[in-house]
Amino acid sequence: MTASKVNRLKNRSALTIVLALIASSLTISTSLPANSANQPRKILTGWIPYYSMKTSLPAVLNNADLIKEVMPFWYTLKFDGKDKTAVVTDLYAPANPSIPIATPLTAMRAAGFQIIPTITDGMDKLVLANLLASQANRTKTAKTISDFVMANNYDGIDLDFEGFAFVDGNTTWAKTAPLWVAFVKELSALLHANNKLLSVSSPYNFNPTEVQKGYTVYAWPQIAPLIDRLRIMTYDYSVAKVGPIGPITWTEKTVAYATSIMPASKVYVGLAGYGRDWVTKVDGVCPAPFINAIKVGAKAATFVMRDATALAASYQVTPVYDEKTGEATFTYTKSYEGTTAAGLSTTCTATRTAWYQNAQSYLLRSALVAKYKLGGVTAWTLGMEEPLAMEAIRQTALNIAPAKVLSALTSDKAAALYASAINLSGQLTLEDNSPVAAIPVRIEGKSSTDTTWRLLGTVNTGADGKFVTPILLGKPTTVRLTTEGTWERAESVSNELTIQIDRTISLSAPGTMKASTPFAISGVVRPRGAGALVSLLKFSVGGWKSVATATTDEQGGFAFAIAGESRSIVRYQVAVQGDSIWRQVAAPEFSIIIR
Repeated sequence: MTASKVNRLKNRSALTIVLALIASSLTISTSLPANSANQPRKILTGWIPYYSMKTSLPAVLNNADLIKEVMPFWYTLKFDGKDKTAVVTDLYAPANPSIPIATPLTAMRAAGFQIIPTITDGMDKLVLANLLASQANRTKTAKTISDFVMANNYDGIDLDFEGFAFVDGNTTWAKTAPLWVAFVKELSALLHANNKLLSVSSPYNFNPTEVQKGYTVYAWPQIAPLIDRLRIMTYDYSVAKVGPIGPITWTEKTVAYATSIMPASKVYVGLAGYGRDWVTKVDGVCPAPFINAIKVGAKAATFVMRDATALAASYQVTPVYDEKTGEATFTYTKSYEGTTAAGLSTTCTATRTAWYQNAQSYLLRSALVAKYKLGGVTAWTLGMEEPLAMEAIRQTALNIAPAKVLSALTSDKAAALYASAINLSGQLTLEDNSPVAAIPVRIEGKSSTDTTWRLLGTVNTGADGKFVTPILLGKPTTVRLTTEGTWERAESVSNELTIQIDRTISLSAPGTMKASTPFAISGVVRPRGAGALVSLLKFSVGGWKSVATATTDEQGGFAFAIAGESRSIVRYQVAVQGDSIWRQVAAPEFSIIIR
């Protein structure tokens, strides 16, 4: 992503309007069934930079049918010199002070996206590499990132540590590579323990037996078993010299290597949403303000794909699609008038050549997803593309759409007592009613205090696509089934069932007591916990009346001290009051004979 971080637009009022419109349309855009007819395979991922929210976020939400996950490009890793540690620094808030970060996050979560933010290396030369050289600092850095993911309830993290490749120098790679692998291993273990994903964005690599090996510092073979996503930055092929942004043969070569050392489903091929425009010739003497910028060998200008056609048209030229590279190019001339440093009038004419990826380029690269059965494509950045480019991806996604899976969930009871098993039954079929056999099924739950779904257990379907499994729920819970997508089958989400779980009350009370003698009624409320309000009721004059209250201790225990009763048969009942989680329940009434 290095040289393509362009168009840092910060029009906050425009973003406010965009987000307001998005919020008003979310009910409509997210109300479609997850597996509606002709649903394309979700092969598109990409970055949402903090500096171009007003274009990137709408592009994401408008193409939700293609997207399963997004990478907000909002954070960087900085070095805290005082504490000598790495800290995650927020880039979003300073760039968008009037739009709380919760606003775009709410919109993306409502659209059903997994959110896997990117963290860049924002440290000076060799600082991160030296930090990782210490076991203690490496562990601390991994924990810092893992804690950040958990605290923000993200679905994972994407590491974009480009300093190793483009700042530190390739003479450091042999030393840095094993430190990087050790760090990835530690971070992977922390994230996976909490069902979070680890993504790595990396420049290209090639088979090490070949002459050109690529950026070997990222040690693809060693990190392959540890990561969930590899996003290959298959662009910036031409930077200092005129040429394509990421020619297709070069792109496919690195994809082929990646898929030879890890499951293809982990691999995502990069798409460039930008182009470059180089000066290739200058006639005349350029005016003083342009003398350094308008010359052969000067740094190329950049532009976004959606502006490419208009740029060419403004100079009366037509872009040409180059079959060999799979990219578009055009050449034009531009004159510059002004004065020299000495104040003399002057004019120069520059010949400029532009290269960029267009809709046809995106179609060609997304076809690699079908050819290699990749995880998908990943765009730097979403929102730069022309509309037809998205349609090109959608065409491929529809052509390789996986089979739709239908899942149904039932339960043998709608309510149960705490610690009592419930039998869940499920059935998974394809649209033609054929069973989906031996498929792993996730049983997920969400209570009133949960913001996300929790994994409750897993089970495999039988040959008939069905399963029955007992489950213990610790509190009232809404339950559903989900299955992961494969190349052949789409992911699925079942109907939701709300299962009422009630607390239980165990009691200890005497059967008989002597008149006017003090006694106690005690018990335990399960699940155990402090603070539950318990009432003791006594039947008197034809009705039940509360005669005492108590709160449970940390073990769920409670006790009522009774001063004594006159000779009679006394009827009691104990009830636990309801709260935000539990409904009110009462133990069966009981009697004590007072002699």
